[in-house]
Amino acid sequence: MYRVGVDLGGTNIAVGVINEKYEIIAKAGRKTNLPRPAAEIFSDICDCILEAVSKAGLDISDIASIGVGTPGSCDKENGVILYANNLGFDHVPAVDLIHERIPGVKVYIENDANSAALGEALAGTGNGKNSFIAITLGTGVGGGIVLDGKLLTGCNDAGGELGHITIKFDGKPCNCGRIGCWECYASATALVNQTKEKMLEDKDSVMWELCGGKIENAGGRTAFDAMRKGDKSGKEVVDRYIQYIAVGTADIINIFQPDMICFGGGICNEGETLLAPLREQVAKMRYSKGQVKQTEICRAKLGNDAGIIGAALVEY
Repeated sequence: MYRVGVDLGGTNIAVGVINEKYEIIAKAGRKTNLPRPAAEIFSDICDCILEAVSKAGLDISDIASIGVGTPGSCDKENGVILYANNLGFDHVPAVDLIHERIPGVKVYIENDANSAALGEALAGTGNGKNSFIAITLGTGVGGGIVLDGKLLTGCNDAGGELGHITIKFDGKPCNCGRIGCWECYASATALVNQTKEKMLEDKDSVMWELCGGKIENAGGRTAFDAMRKGDKSGKEVVDRYIQYIAVGTADIINIFQPDMICFGGGICNEGETLLAPLREQVAKMRYSKGQVKQTEICRAKLGNDAGIIGAALVEY
């Protein structure tokens, strides 16, 4: 049995065909090229699906289902992407648009963070775990909850928005409309902002040298690289950032006590430099201090393939 997964992002469309071992056997892709009409984007998605199937040496009749992981909220029952602000989508009939070009194949839609979590749970670090949570530290903070191999999405398919738990009730305003969301403090975007703020406080920081004297060159690695050079301000940024991640992580553990939480996103390329102190911080904060068994905290391993594999495995 073969399935197709579509990872629809604001920059790229990535499509893959997976086999029964959850392996990607062929890929195709395009630039999303925003802004443009949804119908044009889904025409490209269909082109990519057919191209990937052909590259795999298959016919569309060999495909059991097509899954689309998309930013935003979905009405899965009716196959509609209700809203995705970064794509400019408002009530887009995604399933119908695919069926216009590729009839007769089951098509499913799912939030992209949930899709990636499902992929990582079934084919990545979470394989064999009964309860698994994936968190992506990127432009925002994405999350997905997988229990007994199934996504937990709530009564309205809007569950799992872990980036929008509040960690500071009088904190920074979030673009979701709330105040003090975890995303405002633990995302890669937040780390860059924290780095720039510290650079303005400390004009002698090594971070200025790393940025060529231009604050706009600060990125997610700047504070970590400065810390490795012995820079006090860089270390302060990193320590504080990890503490922000730990607060939200401990909250999630206290609610779910999952077997595993895995972290993905470019910042996780820091590996144990990020994860080792994170585990130490979480150990101090979690309610389950007296328990022998504790939630494992690790790094995701599928990278960009998680979204494709997870989308392909979506069914309901």
